[in-house]
Amino acid sequence: MRTVGRTALALVSLLSAGLALTACTASDRPSTLTNTPSATAAQPEAQEPTEADLPEPSGPPCEVAQYQVTGAAGEKPTITVPTGCTPQDGLLVEDLTEGTGAEIKPGSTAQVHYVLATFRDQKTREASWDSGRPFELENIGQADVIKGWNEGLIGLKEGGRRLLVVPSDKGYPNGKGDIQPGETLIFVVDAVKVQG
Repeated sequence: MRTVGRTALALVSLLSAGLALTACTASDRPSTLTNTPSATAAQPEAQEPTEADLPEPSGPPCEVAQYQVTGAAGEKPTITVPTGCTPQDGLLVEDLTEGTGAEIKPGSTAQVHYVLATFRDQKTREASWDSGRPFELENIGQADVIKGWNEGLIGLKEGGRRLLVVPSDKGYPNGKGDIQPGETLIFVVDAVKVQG
């Protein structure tokens, strides 16, 4: 009877230990032999908010001085988009560097360098400086560019640098590419060569 009791007790101990071991499954232990992603790896990586996720600008209209442009004339500028204010109504045109050469008039041809940033996400979108070649415009005032350029480049002199803050109705009212509808465009334009 004692032998049977010890055997039964040993069996119960083994069964208890077996249950404890089977409760710990392969998924509970780290392993280099599995390709199953962990629960944390299955989560999507944190992504930048899209333009649709960004809050609408708020506050008073921005002052011209709040648009910070750094970089010497003749070199690629950097635009710092203001915060805590909203884009002004209408087209803003401000000469940052006065040119001394020929002036852009309606019908002129010009070569310009430019940098474009968008207001809501404060991103630089493109720059002609990156290609090393200026952008050429013909028949300014009626050129195949946005209204903000056709209106805002008139009067810019060769060698000059101008800030243009373009409301969406004079830019891309319906959006273009990754530029959202209703976006305010910020350009810094350098007049490299002006003819006519």
